[in-house]
Amino acid sequence: MNRPDPIQTAATILRERYDGADSVLLAGSVTRGEETATSDLDLVVLYPALDRSFRESFRYAQWPVEAFVHDRETIEYYFIEKDRASGVGSMMWMVHDGIPVPGPTPLNRRIKTRAKALIEAGPPGWTAAEIDYSRYTITGLLDDLAEPRNTGECRAIVASLYHLVGNHALRTRGLWGATSKTIPRRLSKADAALALRYDDAFAEAFRGHAGPLVVLIDDVLASSGGRLFEGYCAYSDADSRRPPPEV
Repeated sequence: MNRPDPIQTAATILRERYDGADSVLLAGSVTRGEETATSDLDLVVLYPALDRSFRESFRYAQWPVEAFVHDRETIEYYFIEKDRASGVGSMMWMVHDGIPVPGPTPLNRRIKTRAKALIEAGPPGWTAAEIDYSRYTITGLLDDLAEPRNTGECRAIVASLYHLVGNHALRTRGLWGATSKTIPRRLSKADAALALRYDDAFAEAFRGHAGPLVVLIDDVLASSGGRLFEGYCAYSDADSRRPPPEV
């Protein structure tokens, strides 16, 4: 399928759908030359002011489109309360890497500069409790992987580990984390050798051979204390309580 140019399409969407918007930032795989026949257009739509931010999905000129619509204050809220808090920074990276359409403006320059500063500052460091919880969760899955009940359960465990271990490897190095399909790309930038080994080990595990994956995961966990089960303890906040309804 021959789809229209993504930058021109983004410009047309801006003009026809988002009256009063300052500009859009075109992000995602199309900006890296990695798009496939099913890739979508990721658009960060920037307004001078909005009542509230929103996201929407639609199709335009053979492109599936995901639009994230913000003004300066709503995107700052998202940067701090969502992206930075999660340690992943999805919106920050979209803004940082996004191509301004129809071109640079004072508003999109300012927002891109803010995203760049936050990314370069790095995510909040994982606390000892967060590291221990990650170790504990991964350890439990490794124990389950040693004796899965069936092939389906084995695949489910490996799928869970793919995200958890990748994020652990990044966050314990003080780097921005990753989820889903961003894990291979972030790992490659952080440690190319680990990324290749990661891909090979998980490929083997999905074929039913978990040995290389177990070795890999133990190596990843080693730098933060290894597996954790016995002695693990986590307390809730003192105010984590709610009176039940009267019967």
